[in-house]
Amino acid sequence: MDELERLKKHIGQMMNAQNNQGLPEFEGYSPNELQAILYNIFDDECPVQLSKLDEADYKKIPILNQVKYLLQLVENQGELKLTAKGYLPTKIVADIYAQQFIKDEFVESGMQKLYKETDANSINLTRILAELTGVVKKRNNKLSLTQKGKKELNDNHSLLKNIFVTFGNKFNWAYYDGCGENQLGQLGFGFSLLLLSKYGAKKRLNTFYANKYIAAFPRLLSEIEPSQFQSIEQMAANCYSLRTFERFLDYFGIIKIYSGEKWDSDKSIVKTELFEKLIKVQPHRVG
Repeated sequence: MDELERLKKHIGQMMNAQNNQGLPEFEGYSPNELQAILYNIFDDECPVQLSKLDEADYKKIPILNQVKYLLQLVENQGELKLTAKGYLPTKIVADIYAQQFIKDEFVESGMQKLYKETDANSINLTRILAELTGVVKKRNNKLSLTQKGKKELNDNHSLLKNIFVTFGNKFNWAYYDGCGENQLGQLGFGFSLLLLSKYGAKKRLNTFYANKYIAAFPRLLSEIEPSQFQSIEQMAANCYSLRTFERFLDYFGIIKIYSGEKWDSDKSIVKTELFEKLIKVQPHRVG
């Protein structure tokens, strides 16, 4: 080995050592481990893992059961005809919502009448997730189960993992809010699971998690449009909390949100018993 090759090898070893070193902003995890959380969530090399549950526990996961209910409706009909605009028909929307897997605050308060799919975000989300996960296919404006869908309809763990990863990576979290087209909350959503695993046993403010998330991904602040009413940091924290807690993790039944009566009251988050069963976080690997 000549001197140049030795130098290249030495530099490579130094860089690898740095990338395996735990960092405070990553809660003691390394850049390599964060890379796995970002791009290979739940895979073998990722510190954040999705555990198998008892069958009774799968019934406690709202979004899983709502997607399954839609799949069962599609299976029963063979093909489910959509509206001219590609949405679920009114009767199907009413049927799904009547199961009360996920309640919509505007529908429940009477501020929004439930007629069409887009009147309840969770119903719209369910149809979109069914398509994005590949468990249904749309042909001639009709939904039908794919082979994958037929298999996963009878495999709760596989379907749940598919929904979780698809929701986290493929669905655009900015779709339902006015926070702008940015990746706040969605980028590195597995890091939020890591934070909750570490700190979630105690009731903590949503801003506690938002601040730790932003410390890990500070460049996301540059994607926030300035406002004269709030600082960029406040806007980022509100956006993170809305997307991560209210419109993602709460749908899986793994957190509980406590808030005051006013719309802008502080919110506190605590992980549930289901979180402890479902999400397992490995310690930082030294070396």
